[in-house]
Amino acid sequence: MNIGALLPRHGRYRPDHLALIFEDQRLTFRQLDARVNRLANGLLAAGLAKGDKLATVLPNCLEQLEVYWAAAKTGIVVVPMSPLLQESGLASLLADSDSRLVISTAAFAEMLDRVRGTLPGIRADRWVLIDGARPGFRGYADLVAGASESEPPDAGVTDADPYNIIYSSGTTGEPKGIVHTHGIRAGYCTMFASTFRMTPESVCLHAGSIVFNGAFLDLMPWMYLGCTYILHPAFDAGRVIEEVERSRVTHMVTVPSQIIALLNHPAFLPEKLASLEMLQSVGAPLHLEYKRRLNEALPGRFYELYGLTEGFMTVLDRNDAVRKAGSVGVPIGFYEMRILDEAGREVPTGEVGEICGRGPLMMAGYYKRQDLTAKAIVDGWLHSGDLGYVDEDGYLFLVDRKKDMIISGGVNVYPRDVEEVAVQHPAVREVTVFGVEDPRWGETPVAAVILREPGAVGARELVEWINARVAAKFQRVTDVMILDDFPRNVAGKTLKRVLREQFKRA
Repeated sequence: MNIGALLPRHGRYRPDHLALIFEDQRLTFRQLDARVNRLANGLLAAGLAKGDKLATVLPNCLEQLEVYWAAAKTGIVVVPMSPLLQESGLASLLADSDSRLVISTAAFAEMLDRVRGTLPGIRADRWVLIDGARPGFRGYADLVAGASESEPPDAGVTDADPYNIIYSSGTTGEPKGIVHTHGIRAGYCTMFASTFRMTPESVCLHAGSIVFNGAFLDLMPWMYLGCTYILHPAFDAGRVIEEVERSRVTHMVTVPSQIIALLNHPAFLPEKLASLEMLQSVGAPLHLEYKRRLNEALPGRFYELYGLTEGFMTVLDRNDAVRKAGSVGVPIGFYEMRILDEAGREVPTGEVGEICGRGPLMMAGYYKRQDLTAKAIVDGWLHSGDLGYVDEDGYLFLVDRKKDMIISGGVNVYPRDVEEVAVQHPAVREVTVFGVEDPRWGETPVAAVILREPGAVGARELVEWINARVAAKFQRVTDVMILDDFPRNVAGKTLKRVLREQFKRA
């Protein structure tokens, strides 16, 4: 179950098949395998070994993909971090992950320079920039210079060995690093290749960020099957439409805001996207209006995936996309699902409860946090914290997010992370953060505050103050409501649902 064995297999048995396109670079499997081997051997020469953590702070680029597969071959554990992280969040996650080497770009050099003094576990020669050396940083070209293109030594990787740590939020509070093993990622290879009807002749286009877990939904089947993967530096709806038509793309994984952008783009014509066999939505519910438009324009292509990075997923198959349009589908193969009440009892069909599941792709746990792992996985069942119900056919329907999580552009935003920042303002007495609908991002955070003294600070000033201090850009609030008090229930708990309605009416 060593996923590092996949690339050399294709390098040997279908060496000339087009593996990867990024900008003007077109690599066959033979060429990609050689590049990955150079990086793998370069990392070993730098002193890294199986089990060591390698962090990346990169935009979409060829080097990020090379890191993923070099880590797979060597047993090094890759920790992909969002390039939207701000300084405090980045320092926190680098420390929590026990990273021993960092690969980034010159755009982050000044920030990394400021945090490196707090990270003695990373040697001075293990700060690497893909766009060339500069004082205090090693160049990526230097890291791989002179390294062999032959396979690195066998690391003895097993399916139980960790492959990656993915952090669930940008985080100013408790970091939660989700650990996936080689065995879990091998399951992504086979199960999603089957679920999405992919073949060795498929052509995948990925235009969203490849550092979030949703990217692995097509990244792993690509390498398992040996098909073709096209990576864009960033999402651009017009460019995506052109690429699908030109390259005869068959499979795409997107977030709802990207689907909305595609449907509303002036260049959108169904015939330009006729080659698509799958257009998948992940990361947040797609509004029914956009599902209807998509299914009318491109019938038989839409899939929707509901899931947690921790390892429970349901998929609405393309053949069910119309008749079960409000649903997020059924559990994938080898998975079980239960809807439980607060006492842990299974509820009847149609009744709302917490969505729980178990299956082979569940995380190994939260990194160094057995306490949090024990709360999330109880008697082998992963508790999602989301509320939903199943219909008479067993299809899952989402109702609400029990944990009040906000999903903005497919990225998880936890209100408490933002609240912990906002409450530090000297004029703020109390704060609560909730999500509101946004036509571009799906949802964005809004803060409601009670001031210590009326008129002590204005809403726009608070927005700027909070946004300058949150750990990541996707945690920035779009507005602040200043109130005399919050609506509360009899227990004194703030009613965010009522606040959302107040915001809509304002």
